[in-house]
Amino acid sequence: MVAWILVVHLIGLVFWLGSLLVVTRVLAMHTQETSAEARAALARVEKKLLNGLAHPGLALIVISGIVLLFLQSYAIRELWMQVKLFLVLTLIGLHVKVYRRTEAFHAGRAELRRAQCVGYHGAIAGLFLAILILVLIKPFA
Repeated sequence: MVAWILVVHLIGLVFWLGSLLVVTRVLAMHTQETSAEARAALARVEKKLLNGLAHPGLALIVISGIVLLFLQSYAIRELWMQVKLFLVLTLIGLHVKVYRRTEAFHAGRAELRRAQCVGYHGAIAGLFLAILILVLIKPFA
């Protein structure tokens, strides 16, 4: 049973972080685009990625993660898991920030610079790598 839940957890991870990384890259291109038609097309792609993959992926990973913690309750006592959960919460906060900034950018309520999008992209990738190291290496175990 745990193995199947891990599969769901990893599928959620791929959907969530993969789409967030693509969205931030597309947003960076969007900020440089001058054609109204191209900007509208990029906005549609960004919305589809966020609503169709990132949000469902986040839901999958959170639900499966809670189930895994329930089934393997000993893990929560491990320092590496506590650090991982803190980084996951940070990543969720970054997801919300990217989503809100994207929505405001699409509505014309906020400007978005390419450097901001690249920064979001780097932060997402860095947090993911840190989480991956914690899960695979378990440095504090």
